[in-house]
Amino acid sequence: MAHVVVLGAGLGGAIMAYEMKDQLRKEDTITVVTKDPVYHFVPSNPWVAVGWRDRDDISIDLAPTMRKKGIDFKPVAAQKLHPDENRIELVDGSSVSYDYLIIATGPELAFDEIEGFGPHGGHTQSVCHIDHALKAKDAFEQLLKKPGPVIIGAAQGASCFGPAYEFTFILETALRRAKVRDKVPMTFVTAEPYVGHLGLDGVGDTKGLLESEMRAKHIKWMTSTKVTKVEDGKMHVQEIAEDGSVKSEKELPFAFSMMLPAFRGIKAVSGIEGLSNPRGFTIVDKHQQNPKYRNIFAVGVCVAIPPMGPTPVPCGVPKTGFMIESMVTATAHNIGNILRGREPDQVGTWNAVCLADFGDSGIAFVAQPQIPPRNVNWSSSGKWVHLAKIGFEKYFIRKIRKGQSEPFYESLALKSLGIDKLKETTTG
Repeated sequence: MAHVVVLGAGLGGAIMAYEMKDQLRKEDTITVVTKDPVYHFVPSNPWVAVGWRDRDDISIDLAPTMRKKGIDFKPVAAQKLHPDENRIELVDGSSVSYDYLIIATGPELAFDEIEGFGPHGGHTQSVCHIDHALKAKDAFEQLLKKPGPVIIGAAQGASCFGPAYEFTFILETALRRAKVRDKVPMTFVTAEPYVGHLGLDGVGDTKGLLESEMRAKHIKWMTSTKVTKVEDGKMHVQEIAEDGSVKSEKELPFAFSMMLPAFRGIKAVSGIEGLSNPRGFTIVDKHQQNPKYRNIFAVGVCVAIPPMGPTPVPCGVPKTGFMIESMVTATAHNIGNILRGREPDQVGTWNAVCLADFGDSGIAFVAQPQIPPRNVNWSSSGKWVHLAKIGFEKYFIRKIRKGQSEPFYESLALKSLGIDKLKETTTG
């Protein structure tokens, strides 16, 4: 008999629990430990921030679903992992022991690394969490009443750029609909070396497509830019040259700003030699298994992945939903193998399939694999992406609510959208 614990119940953790349950033997048990008993569909947060969705639209109470699946559910945050003891200490003073642990915590948001940054006592908004998005909605409503300059983007060390582009164009659409766009100068500020880099050195023609969209929507941009400090209504930035020197320093005024932060691992699993890297991300091999603690696996944003290569300003590699899903499936099968006396043999495909909504259009891209060189390197744009993103939101939330463990991204994105055909027809 083995006890498997999944730490975290976000995008990776929820589907990890469902798929792992299907791989267990009758005598095995599984427990999910999470700080938040309610699942929020994070990709919808940019819509929340402009009032197109509300909390209830994208929220799921996980306890009933987990109970129906036969999964023990403990909604208490982790205080500290003790891997040598096979034990997780929780904030309420209790502990959960495990035979196998799957870390799926997602990231900690490093707003504190920049003075005046973030929604908690800072001067910038965020769409990384539903609470942040609702706070951004309040700020957006004030912007409509008193229009002024807007700054959107991603700070140095960020490893998630898609939502910054999405929110830029969603906000632009919302401002046009409110008939105040002409009173709102917009600037996109990013650590990326060029527009459309995405932490992936681009996918297909994302550079050309995104630059074209920004020109058409009268949005200026600054790349290789580091945010040094944020004050009320003023952002201090440095433009960095290719050799790492400071090319220029500027003060950018704003009435509203949404900036994505850098990520790091949560404190409960950070600072453990052999388990986490200096940023607190969990180290895994190709089987999602930690090299030192062989009964610990990790999936999702908390996994340590080296950057694509040196850039003037640090950029991380994103973990897209499809990539996370492949990690989850591989991990479930590998632990299932171990429980049955076999060796791990499944490796995640780590492909990227992304639908980036722009409010009334959007951009889709497929990278197979996510890290170059690729077999498939494709991007496209059009109103169909906006419609597909809406359909995907409904599809995914329904699957989480029902506790279904089929590969969500693959079944929708690759089959329903016909992207699977690109495997045969599209190359680098």
